[in-house]
Amino acid sequence: MFDYLNGKVTKTLINYIVIDINGIGFKVFTPNPYKFKEDKEYTIYIYSHIREDEYTLYGFENEEERELFFKLLGVKGVGPKMAMPILATGSISGIADAVERENILYLKKFPKIGEKLARQIILDLKGKLEVTNVREKDCDELVLALESLGYKQGDIKNVIVQVDSSLTIENQIKEALKLLLK
Repeated sequence: MFDYLNGKVTKTLINYIVIDINGIGFKVFTPNPYKFKEDKEYTIYIYSHIREDEYTLYGFENEEERELFFKLLGVKGVGPKMAMPILATGSISGIADAVERENILYLKKFPKIGEKLARQIILDLKGKLEVTNVREKDCDELVLALESLGYKQGDIKNVIVQVDSSLTIENQIKEALKLLLK
């Protein structure tokens, strides 16, 4: 099996890229193909999906994204074609946060995810996903805003995991302040 491919992206289409490695073009399905610019070199972390009638490569920008993909595949009822849109439309930290907080509404916003499957994802993954570090780049702006208002790092860390990361930064700050004032 492949762990990663390192080569030049020669084609970007709606749900996959083609990466050229020594004259061989590999078709790699990715959550967000347009993150990859044509004629640039990339290292893409790979998952090889092999079935009786198909051999498909799924590629990811980093190992954390691939690891979340693996965990999603472990959920009963979730296959590669259902896990890709989840990664495409959600952030790693947002998905992990939704699972830990049992936020069914957040999970239902993904294509083909109903209430039953959202509950299955929570059941199978709760406690198995790393809750993101409070200083992760997605949270930096929120943390800095709360620090500038005089809140302590410990208090911020306790409430930041409860804030919906899919909100705008202004709404994240409002939600965090409501939680801090309780």
